[in-house]
Amino acid sequence: MTQPVPPSVPPSAPAVSAPPPQAQPQPALHWDDPQRAAAFQAWLGEVAPAHGLVPASVVLASADASFRRYLRIDSRQGSRIIMDAPPERENCAPFVHVAGLMQAAGLHVPDILAWDRVRGFMLLSDLGTHTMMSALDPERPQDAAPLYRQATDTLLAWQQASRPGELPDCDAALLQRELALFPEWYVGRHRQFKLDDSQRSTLSQAFDTIVAHNLAAPRVHVHRDFMARNLMLPQTAGGPLGVLDFQDAIHGPITYDIASLLRDAFLSWEEDFVIDITVRYWEKARKLGLLDFEDWHSDFGAFYRSVEWMGLQRHLKVAGIFARLTLRDGKPRYLADTPRFIAYIRSTAHRYRPLAPLLRLIDQIENLQAASGYAFGRV
Repeated sequence: MTQPVPPSVPPSAPAVSAPPPQAQPQPALHWDDPQRAAAFQAWLGEVAPAHGLVPASVVLASADASFRRYLRIDSRQGSRIIMDAPPERENCAPFVHVAGLMQAAGLHVPDILAWDRVRGFMLLSDLGTHTMMSALDPERPQDAAPLYRQATDTLLAWQQASRPGELPDCDAALLQRELALFPEWYVGRHRQFKLDDSQRSTLSQAFDTIVAHNLAAPRVHVHRDFMARNLMLPQTAGGPLGVLDFQDAIHGPITYDIASLLRDAFLSWEEDFVIDITVRYWEKARKLGLLDFEDWHSDFGAFYRSVEWMGLQRHLKVAGIFARLTLRDGKPRYLADTPRFIAYIRSTAHRYRPLAPLLRLIDQIENLQAASGYAFGRV
């Protein structure tokens, strides 16, 4: 693939360059499966000469919530990234497909330099070591604002390129499967809270309402995990943000990615900051014709309420996923962030009258005193 054309960045989104690199110890590379290690060495021996790779330089770069992990290796042209994705557990074809769509949309994503579909190894260009998350301080939103404006410009470029049929469609069954993770993994297995028939009915009715509300939104391409940990700082001044972890992209509600970005799984902002960035995104999106739905193009409040409903679905899902990562996959660090999701869930449920039964149930599960004073003026 050719190098992608960077998306245009308007004057309102000043470029932010990466901080100077700091020397840090590299994690040791370990293989649990000797056969996987042997397959890697065989593959690396085949691709190294053509790409000028230095096999002895391989180190662990990162691992994510799936069974993929990423290695960094030196080459004559600079560092490269190797994706280690065991084919019996991970399908790399969606990654390749979405990367092509994003490059065509002008987003800065890794170039795919080599791919062994059978063995599950991929050689990628390296977008650097500094995530957008690394530059954020929740106590200094004024410093974060330029990065978030640049992130929303990147998101708009992706949404503008949307075409039906290019990505899996987001339907009720998909959203319900995601929501089902909450009662199974978070409530039942993590909290060990047994729902009675009435509580299960409350949860089912709330899920139906959430899904119906979210599926009414206009459809665009959705990254599905568009947040600061998956955006990379520019490696040169004036460069674009890099985009990672996009293999689960779908065609779904336009509210999904902006909710993911500003109601982050790993850090929280005060609502005035969230509203400020969201309204700037809304202004641009409506001018681009992306919000020609009901009164969204003229009423920011209507759009913002739908973003909150989308965020609620996502946080219920992620609480379940993080519990599963801990209890099934042995990755306990994720569960430490679940209080953030419960706070998001309670805050949103507190605002809207149809969600009052859900809030009472969440408070029972969390053993919290029920909140009072619902915002009945918002529906």
